[in-house]
Amino acid sequence: MSYTNRTNKIGVSYFLRVLPVFVFLLCGSKMSAQESPRISTEIDTTFIKIGEQVQWKVTVDIDSTDFVIFPEGQTFSPLETVEAYATDTTRNKDRVTLQKIYALTQFDSGAYKLPSQRIDINGTGFMTDSSLINVATVPVDTLNQKMYDIKPIINVEKSNYTFWKYLLIGLLILLILGGLFYWFVLRKKPLTEEEKVALLPPYDRALLELKKLENSKYLIQDEYKQYYSELTAIVRSYLEEDAHVTALESTTGQLIEKLELLKDAGELKLDDDTIKQFQQILQTADLVKFAKNKPSTTVAEQDRKLVEQIVEKTHEALPEPTEEELLEQAEYQEELERKAKKKKIQIAVISAVAVILIGITIAGVKFGFGYLKDTVLGHPTKELLEGEWVQSSYGFPPIQLETPQVLVRQKIKLPAEAKAAIADIQAFEYRSPIALFNIGTTSITLAQQDVEPEFDKTIEQILSNFESQGAKNIITKQEEFSTISGVKGVKVFGSGKFPMPGSEELIDGEYAVILFGGKGFQQYVILTWLEEDTYAQEIVDRILTSVEVKTEA
Repeated sequence: MSYTNRTNKIGVSYFLRVLPVFVFLLCGSKMSAQESPRISTEIDTTFIKIGEQVQWKVTVDIDSTDFVIFPEGQTFSPLETVEAYATDTTRNKDRVTLQKIYALTQFDSGAYKLPSQRIDINGTGFMTDSSLINVATVPVDTLNQKMYDIKPIINVEKSNYTFWKYLLIGLLILLILGGLFYWFVLRKKPLTEEEKVALLPPYDRALLELKKLENSKYLIQDEYKQYYSELTAIVRSYLEEDAHVTALESTTGQLIEKLELLKDAGELKLDDDTIKQFQQILQTADLVKFAKNKPSTTVAEQDRKLVEQIVEKTHEALPEPTEEELLEQAEYQEELERKAKKKKIQIAVISAVAVILIGITIAGVKFGFGYLKDTVLGHPTKELLEGEWVQSSYGFPPIQLETPQVLVRQKIKLPAEAKAAIADIQAFEYRSPIALFNIGTTSITLAQQDVEPEFDKTIEQILSNFESQGAKNIITKQEEFSTISGVKGVKVFGSGKFPMPGSEELIDGEYAVILFGGKGFQQYVILTWLEEDTYAQEIVDRILTSVEVKTEA
């Protein structure tokens, strides 16, 4: 092998050995070209008055492909986040500068630590520097301005808006029902033609109906059966009403026999020819109705005229009614009118009841019959749920929550052995005078500021207070509780037998205790309510959702 060939082989071998090194250096140069993110923070002031705002600005310089997540929500506690402004973005080639400003405030004087904030970049967390913010009170000129004692709590009368609302609705319903009763019962309505005819005396009504039969089209339309049916019905009805003969249910022979008996007894002065003519007309009518006989039109018209004469003769043959008979007839007419009026009232009442029942049924199906009953008859916790709620802060350290009624400050007398451990205690409460529904908040400042609160002892003391008030069979459960802003606490809840207000009767109830705390302080909220009270459960859920506390005393 020549020297030149051997040299070439050595060169190739060397190149293959150093090639990975060149590749690694090349990749390393590219990786170093992508700079690490840079984060800086700035605060416009470290000294404010109560209620003023601090603007905290964070600037992040990253590569254009990086993904950043800024802090959200109440992560600046004990400072409160007033507003998080939109992120300002500036681009410079392959680099991006993001700038975000937060407006913070505090409503209590003191020195507060603005905690470090986590900035997530591509899943990696970077912590910012913390700062100290001093909050000063607003100076008060005590020389030129007089100082006054704190005014006592004034009990404000409850608004009567709900009462007047239901009163107006009730009056409106009564007016509507009264209007319907007047319109359908008391109002004098014009009589219909049928009613006018029905009120006529039997003689006048018979003549009027015979006149209508004369003007009918039965004979023109070859309807003889209908013609003779109405003809005999008119005369039979007249004889039954005016001559008091049971004519409607009698056969032709029976009716003629009754008329002859009345004639012989002198109660009906009819001649034999009139009775014979009436008998012939009834027999003709029977043949037309049952044997389908068809007389001529002239005969049919002549029969109607004869019936009219028979009615007139019968009316003339009847004896004049005595005063007693006239009185009986008047009483009979009044009785008929009373029955008609009573029937109208019954129809109106039944219609009104039907409308009310239908309305109740529809409302019950839509909203539930229990809710409907509670709306009409009233329910103490339902009125609380649907009333005007109040959002306020109670005690120090403050507990902020929304309640259906303002909580009233309670006077707490600490026993001698507790005064050494507790520097201050502030309690507020609302207690329903009717239902088992109570809301209470307590804020405790410990005498030693570096001592952590003992939740177990507090829970034991609360349960002991329940038992001292008469509660029995208390079941206890425990879980973690978190406010909307992320403050962690402990929730103790369960059920038991609780005494009704003003009574020794025990009923099934539920309770919940929410505890928070830190070095030197403790806060808790207590709620009790009836076990099957759905309105109370909605109130409790709404209150627990609104709870907010300070994380430092």
